[in-house]
Amino acid sequence: MLQLQVTNSPFNESQIELLNRLLPTLTEAQRNWISGYFSAISTAAAQVPATVLPLAAAPQAPQAPEAAAAPSQPVSREVTVLFGSQTGNCQRLAASLSRRLEEQGFQVTVSAMNQFKTNGLKKVENLLILASTHGEGEPPDNAKAFHEFLYSKRAPQLESLRFSVLALGDTSYEFFCQTGKDFDQRLEELGAQRLSPRVDCDLDYDEQVAEWVQNVIQALNGRLDAPEIAAEAVVAAEDTGIQESAYTRNNPFRAEVLENLNLNGRGSDRETRHLELSLEGSGLAFEPGDSLGVYPENHPELVGAIIQAMGWNADEPVPLNKKGEEGPLHEALSHHYEITVLTKPLLEQAAPLSSNGKLSELLAPERQQELKDYIQGRDLLDLIQDFGPWQVSARSFVTILRKLPARLYSISSSNKANPDEVHFTVRAVRYQAHGRERFGVCSVHCAERVQAGDTLPIYIQQNPNFKLPANPAAPVIMIGPGTGVAPFRSFLEEREELGADGKTWLFYGDRHFVTDFLYQTDWQRMLKEGVLTKLDVAFSRDTEEKVYVQHRILEKSKELYEWLQAGAHIYVCGDEKHMAHDVHAALVTVIQEEGGMSPEEASAYLENLQQAQRYQRDVY
Repeated sequence: MLQLQVTNSPFNESQIELLNRLLPTLTEAQRNWISGYFSAISTAAAQVPATVLPLAAAPQAPQAPEAAAAPSQPVSREVTVLFGSQTGNCQRLAASLSRRLEEQGFQVTVSAMNQFKTNGLKKVENLLILASTHGEGEPPDNAKAFHEFLYSKRAPQLESLRFSVLALGDTSYEFFCQTGKDFDQRLEELGAQRLSPRVDCDLDYDEQVAEWVQNVIQALNGRLDAPEIAAEAVVAAEDTGIQESAYTRNNPFRAEVLENLNLNGRGSDRETRHLELSLEGSGLAFEPGDSLGVYPENHPELVGAIIQAMGWNADEPVPLNKKGEEGPLHEALSHHYEITVLTKPLLEQAAPLSSNGKLSELLAPERQQELKDYIQGRDLLDLIQDFGPWQVSARSFVTILRKLPARLYSISSSNKANPDEVHFTVRAVRYQAHGRERFGVCSVHCAERVQAGDTLPIYIQQNPNFKLPANPAAPVIMIGPGTGVAPFRSFLEEREELGADGKTWLFYGDRHFVTDFLYQTDWQRMLKEGVLTKLDVAFSRDTEEKVYVQHRILEKSKELYEWLQAGAHIYVCGDEKHMAHDVHAALVTVIQEEGGMSPEEASAYLENLQQAQRYQRDVY
């Protein structure tokens, strides 16, 4: 096969690589076409200087199209793409971006931030960062070390670096896209120059991502004539390689509900539903650790109250989405728009529509804390009742609302153990706030209005950051109180089907042993059959002094450390705000005491486990 070499050609190394990738793929007809194309260029160049023929056109009589704008400076063709991702969104987008850049002839290096060697940052010329924000404005687990490095004294000056940041977040949180903002600000402080302005994305991010990708490609090329990228094209690229199914986040599958069971016993003050869905005919597949995206419907009582409060007609046609599709108002508010969460951007758009000046006053800069307090725990009906009168049509009002997002749930079944099915676990959320009963959108939908035979719009979201060890002999420690135990049912079912011989240890906690021991019969069977080696439980309301999973971890300190030294992988799933922090602190204490380390050394030990993907968390 013909291979060009840099030493015997007028091309540079980057061009040689591109040509050697292209030439072997050409048919004889394509090679003849290229030959004619360059003959046409030679003829055209003799008549009109700097003529460039478009490759899409067949070589015909010489033309003199407008010359492409030349870059103002040499353009580096090497690009580094770093992602910080907790649930996999930024990782998928990074892979999509990489493919687009390679199509443009760039040499791309893609890496999770915790796998990137920071001592090489000084050599990078073009850096693209994709980062989500986790918890209270914190970086995702695989971005923490890189974030700390940039803010440390070890961070170098980066005057030769060009960069751009894509931030993913949720405007209903106070620290919206904070991690992306941090990276953007810090790189500027270190002397780097922006290729393209940072873009902060809400949950419905397709169009924003497409625009950012296009701007980045234009800037990297040093020109403003990059082809426009449709949002659908970015989504298609994002989904490539994730699954073979035609059903995705933007094209969900209507899955039939096979079972909907309450896992809590009689007398419990909780209601936890176990749902089993059919995937037959969908082509959807998943692995343990992946999540199920479920598109819910808003509570009919809230929908009706909003329509009544505004004096609208429930059957009035209104836009259902940005594509121009229309439907009745009650359908739009039930299935298409978010009405249970208030955000600052929503209030800013609503203020001009209200005849009440108090909403504009609340948005004043000096009243930010008051605004934050108001938003917390209130919904669209509160906004309508508190800041009326409103003189606006339903058609205009719905356009300021955010798309109803899917809810993600850890899958609680193994694909191998339950072919053509997917199971998930959801705890019904009901509470009183501001004088009115509130309902969790998806949880109460599943608990009250979904029965066997109904369908739910769903998709699979892979989570590459929460996966069983490749070695089936590796010991596994799983920590999951409440519904956080769901993925570990999937883990153990999978290991049972594979015949994995590695030891397994589950820490589980809830309120009461008698009424709240989720999947108790499953664990007992697995213990009996040896699929589950050890089970430690903590039921906080059954003892005078509350006991949680972190207390059980500390009680088993010596044995747990021995498992870690033997190569065990640790998995934590559940509440991020309290449980995950307490468990992390308990693990540091175990390592410190049993390993004879300082607190700093114990923390570094745990960070190394995280970098080696032996400490993984799915927390929310």
